[in-house]
Amino acid sequence: MRGHLPDENPGFVGRRTELERISAALAEHRLVTVTGVGGVGKTRLALRAAHRAADGYPDGAWWTDLTPLDGDRLLVALVADSVDLSDHTPGMATTGLCRRLADDRLLLVLDSCEHLAEPCARLVAELLAAAPGLTVLATGRRPLGVDGELVVHLDPLPPAGGDALELLRRATGEEFTAAGPAGEICVRLEGIPLALELAAAQIRLQGAEAVRDQLGTRFDAPPSARFDLLAHTERVWPSRHQTLRAAIGWSHELSAPLERLLWARLSVFRGPFDLASATAVCIGGPLNRATLPEALDGLVRASVVRPPDAGGRLRMLDTIRAYGATWLDRTGETGKVADRHAAHFRGLARRGETEWHGARQLRWYRTVDAHHTDLRIALDRLLRTEPDAALDLIGSVAFAWSCRGRLREARDGLEQALLLSGARGRTRARALWALGVTLVLQGEFGPAQEVSERCAREARYTEYTEDAEGAGRGGHHGRPGDLTLDAAALAGLLALTTGRPMAAHVVVGHVLDAAQGGPADSAARLRCHLVQVFALTGLGRLAEARDRALALRSLCEELDEHWTRTALEYQLALTGLLEGDPATAAGHARAMLEGTRGLGASLGVALGLDVLATALAAAGDGERAADVSGTGEAYWRSTGQPRRGLPGLRALHEKYTDTARATIGEPAYEEIFVRALTGLPQDGLDRALRSPRQT
Repeated sequence: MRGHLPDENPGFVGRRTELERISAALAEHRLVTVTGVGGVGKTRLALRAAHRAADGYPDGAWWTDLTPLDGDRLLVALVADSVDLSDHTPGMATTGLCRRLADDRLLLVLDSCEHLAEPCARLVAELLAAAPGLTVLATGRRPLGVDGELVVHLDPLPPAGGDALELLRRATGEEFTAAGPAGEICVRLEGIPLALELAAAQIRLQGAEAVRDQLGTRFDAPPSARFDLLAHTERVWPSRHQTLRAAIGWSHELSAPLERLLWARLSVFRGPFDLASATAVCIGGPLNRATLPEALDGLVRASVVRPPDAGGRLRMLDTIRAYGATWLDRTGETGKVADRHAAHFRGLARRGETEWHGARQLRWYRTVDAHHTDLRIALDRLLRTEPDAALDLIGSVAFAWSCRGRLREARDGLEQALLLSGARGRTRARALWALGVTLVLQGEFGPAQEVSERCAREARYTEYTEDAEGAGRGGHHGRPGDLTLDAAALAGLLALTTGRPMAAHVVVGHVLDAAQGGPADSAARLRCHLVQVFALTGLGRLAEARDRALALRSLCEELDEHWTRTALEYQLALTGLLEGDPATAAGHARAMLEGTRGLGASLGVALGLDVLATALAAAGDGERAADVSGTGEAYWRSTGQPRRGLPGLRALHEKYTDTARATIGEPAYEEIFVRALTGLPQDGLDRALRSPRQT
């Protein structure tokens, strides 16, 4: 099925009437907003409704969780990422998103809009105007206020009805009757699903009678004693309904002191976290490496923290996180814990400088991807408090973000940090290099040229300064270092993509000749050798390029290096095509596709599908070429830009595509192409990766 929706919560019960209302509303209205108080079940209901409705949208149903965002700066980027738009084009982000959705019939779910209601309303209005086939299902504590919006208000489960009791049964695994203590608990908690889940956790620990008695004591007390005295914002705790606040406060009171402290400190995480991250950020005082795991287990047992997923990642629901954040503020630790959070994720980012080159590259890359939300939160914090540290963080992860297709976020973070930070030296040179690569991938060749020159100047300044300091200690050598090598690789990449292979060969060759060491010595050296191989291919020195590429690929296999190896497979496929060996080219193209799929690089997949389609067409397999080319077009559209690539491949692709069209006939080619284009891209990629013997 096209699209992406999270798995449904197995604890979903009831809501049959509300589901029917939403289903009917989605059939008649292009914007439906589910509103209600915190913890009432808006997210679960929207997810169930989206799963039910998904088959009615040819281009799928797509889910966007807005809770990680503090402001609207990355709103469009998050929505674009959620619909698999790795937008590599320059200009306004909203334009690319509108273009991506313009011809599609899909359902977009925007979950938890309340803290971004106005920017969400502006974005939704613009998207609905640009994409006639788009339907939006939103959730929040208030309507968006967009013309044509239909609002479905969600009340709690009927407290004395069967659904509230069924929720307790499923959450505890016990059987209850409405006349017993469980029925009284449902009434006390007014049928609010999140409050019932918290009660269920305590029932598992203490039994239903004890929980009923505790709730009775708390809820029968005067209002001044019933709730804690923390000041909560209106959007989190509506004045018309404070039962959930009382239920969360009751769970808080039942938690052990160390659990309460950990609850407060964990509120700094916006995305999933693991034990290692929780330990690094939250230890201090009585919470230490020995006591934290037990406190975390207690919060999981109390349903304050969701149990770990298959990857060992845990998370808090936003309402519970907000409660903890208020307690953290009351303790006066908000700034200190936020600083520890930022320092931890800066450290995680900096590991890439050493782990990118070698066997830990893929593990680090996937770790950065898994912690993307909190890396963004850390970057925002450092931009406000320590711009030099922010430059260090974004300079460390921007290349990985760009590989993953998050070019807008990488560029935005780099440009802000470079503007705010006055740091000179390695940190600035690395950030300029990353920005230059990002601009090249966006096709912004003019700005990329300016940044490339700045990068080279900063690299020379830094290495000259370091050499001068080394000379004072007897260590002067005067040879280009990794910063200059990367600056040369950036200049070479820019030359290659603008059709100047000789310039790329000269600039990289000059620096490599002056530097010491081989390609295995550093990531910068390896990147320079990669550019040189592509330059040799562009110059027509195919045998030399192929031999160099095979040697580098063997080295990458020894290092267990993935990114360069994938790029080399692309070059070897191109060389095979230019040498008239389409079968060899197809094999290398499939190897490239396997690598780019593992890296989650949609631009790389699009480029690989193009070279594979060209190889199949050159081999005379017009039907498979049409199928792969149609799938490639789908991936190109997901990048938000027209087909492009190295100039040599573009010419070959056009030549052999014309041949394939003539071989099988224009109508047949178009039918296969359009079927692949409108099908599931992942299915098309799976077909492309199957060799002829497997079909």
